[in-house]
Amino acid sequence: MKLFCQQLLSIAALALCGTALAGTDNDVPSCYAASKMNVAAPATSTELFVLVDQTTPLDATLQASVRDNVGRLVTPGNAYTVATFSSFGQGQYLQVLSAGTLEQPLPASQRDSIGARVLQNFDACMKGQADFGRRAAAGALQKALAGVSTDFAKSDVMGSIKEISTRVRSSKASHKIVFLVSDMLEHSGVSSFYASKNVRRLDVAAELKKAEAAQMLADLAGARVFVLGAGLVQTSSAAGAKDSGVYRDPQTINTLRQFWTQYFERSQGKLEQFGAPALLVPVQ
Repeated sequence: MKLFCQQLLSIAALALCGTALAGTDNDVPSCYAASKMNVAAPATSTELFVLVDQTTPLDATLQASVRDNVGRLVTPGNAYTVATFSSFGQGQYLQVLSAGTLEQPLPASQRDSIGARVLQNFDACMKGQADFGRRAAAGALQKALAGVSTDFAKSDVMGSIKEISTRVRSSKASHKIVFLVSDMLEHSGVSSFYASKNVRRLDVAAELKKAEAAQMLADLAGARVFVLGAGLVQTSSAAGAKDSGVYRDPQTINTLRQFWTQYFERSQGKLEQFGAPALLVPVQ
């Protein structure tokens, strides 16, 4: 059994690399299924949905914050999805890079009825699963962060949130978290939050009407939302992805926060933190 579990994880790792982290269902093999104990895996506690906006530049500190927050939540009992987006019109539609479930350990009340050898092999498989799942999520996140480019002129933020909401809504996890790594600056056929290469001070009510008219509201099924990178403005220089350094006054950032707070409320979600650009509390 132990050898079988190890082989299962090795095969999955090769398949994952061969498809460039393109999993859309579950890239992490199930130890409960492999063990053939006829015991159902406990329900998933939390599912984390990470959306990385490929138009948003992040410095080393912000990238480290993204990795730390994601790594802390990819643990046994939780599921994850890592996806990227930019502009549908430029072919950079929302793409799931990796998704998986790290199963919860076998409840203590059920262990006494299972043989010692089977339990030993199952526990070894579960350790391998946790290591594999963390590596898969980290690899997908690295690919997402490395894909940031100044060549993407448009950013369909609302459309991408609406699209990922179908996965959020179908999740069976008790708690759902959406972690948006984005400047949150819509720049599409619906609206543009830019003005003179800077963030535009929004008329919140008018922008919400545009979103509703374009049917851009989502259904996040009560998910809690965390944003990192809000208000960052990329440079047009080809020297690399970095913030332009232009000044964003507090009133302008406040209208951006107000818009997204109300947008998520109308999309059956709750904006917990709006990092402009850094988060003040961990994603949790």
